[in-house]
This record gives sequence, structure tokens and C-alpha cells, in this order.
Amino acid sequence: MTPTEDPLVEAGQVSETPQKRIFIGLLAVTCIILGGLAYLLWWVPNVGLRNIHPYLPALLAGILGLVVFAVVAGSLLLILTILAGRDLFLSKKLRGAVVKVLFPLLVVMGKVFGLSREKISHSFVAINNQLVLAQDLHVSPARLLLLMPHCLQNHDCKVKITGNVENCEGCGKCPIKELLEVSRKYDVELAVATGGTIARRIVVQKRPRLIVAVACERDLTSGIQDTYPLPVYGIFNCRPYGPCFNTGLPLAEVEGAIRHFLDTSES
Repeated sequence: MTPTEDPLVEAGQVSETPQKRIFIGLLAVTCIILGGLAYLLWWVPNVGLRNIHPYLPALLAGILGLVVFAVVAGSLLLILTILAGRDLFLSKKLRGAVVKVLFPLLVVMGKVFGLSREKISHSFVAINNQLVLAQDLHVSPARLLLLMPHCLQNHDCKVKITGNVENCEGCGKCPIKELLEVSRKYDVELAVATGGTIARRIVVQKRPRLIVAVACERDLTSGIQDTYPLPVYGIFNCRPYGPCFNTGLPLAEVEGAIRHFLDTSES
């Protein structure tokens, strides 16, 4: 599949380079600070260690050097994977480091530099999506789950769809009707969750191999972290009336993601 044939490109999904730059910039600053701290950790006790044994300063320098080298090498590999847009080496492990370690650390670093958590979350999801795409995953329709937030449903609708989205009467007042049409078109599972706990329960019950999820910044970042190592391709919802009320979504991008990840070898 060439880049111009990629459904995500056809759907108009942008590379989100500015968001990625935030993450990469914070990562570079973190590496520099870590190097400085490692030097201080070696320099401050240097005299005392030499009094204990002449080789102890060199031993400490070696240990700290290995730690700094591992972090810098991992960061460079992550950046190269992002820039290349494909799996170079250990992309699954890199995604684990991003999800479990780097995101919480960079949130703290972002506060120091006056960056909002929302901006960092956008950058995190863009990087996560890039690493998921780099794995070149393709699954059968039965193993792909569309996970949507309950706030997509029209606020005045009395129909309960969280237990069974097929209860939707298809009035067209919210995106659920169109999502059902897309899920039926590609024969993929569609589920709607009211929050993180319900979303986790759905994932445990459905046991997908890959999730295409739509949510706000907070729910999307926490969901990606909670479901790791399960790959999640995240898409932000639209909030024309504010958070958690009659939200929308970029349907073309959702459908583009489905087409990208589906295994077409059987067709």
C-alpha cells in the first residue's frame, strides 16, 4: 500500500507534526536535564567515594553513564521511528516506554515550561498513533473494536445504547446512526462506554486485538495507558457544545482507520 493509497491519508488525517514536535522537544530537554543530573550525582560524592576506594568514582561514573546512554539511545530510536513512520526496532517496547514512563514524566516537564496537559495529551496520542501505525498491524473484522464515548449520543435521547448499541433507533440526531452503518459495512464490533471502568470491562469481554477509540483528551490518554499493551489508535472527539455534551467525531478518520487496520488478505 503506497502512502497515497492509505485510507488514513485519503480520509484527510494530517500527520500532526506540531503535536509531535511538542513531545520530541520535551523529550530532548528531559535527556539534557537527565545528563546534567547524572553529572551532579557523580561529581558531588566524588571526593568522598575516592576516600573509600580510588575506583569507586569511576564505577559510579560507569553506572550513571550507562543509564544516560540507555535513555538517550532509546529517545533517539523513538524519534527515528516517529520520523520514519515505520518499525525500525522494538517499536512495541518503545510504545510501552512512552505510555508507562515518558507521558507522566513529560506532563511534569510540560508544567515547568508552561505547557497545558491538553497540549501534551494531543502530542502523546499523536506519538502513540504513529507507533501503532509503525507496527503495521492488520486484523480480521472480528478482532477490531470501535470504542466510542456515551457523550456522542444526543442528550435528549431516551434510548439506552450503552448495553447494546443496536438499540439505536437511527433518528440521525447524533453520530451513533452513522457509526452503526460503518460498523455494519465493515462487520466490526461497535461499543459505547459511559466511562473508563465500563470501557475496560468492554475490552475484557470483547478481547479485541486492536481498538479504534474516540474520546476526549483525558479519557483517551488514560484509556491508552490502561489497555497497554493492547494497541489503541486514538481519535479526539469534537466538542461544539462543550465537554461531555452532544459531542461529535471525524467520521471519515474513523472509517479510514478501520480500512487501514483491517486484514484484506481474506477478501
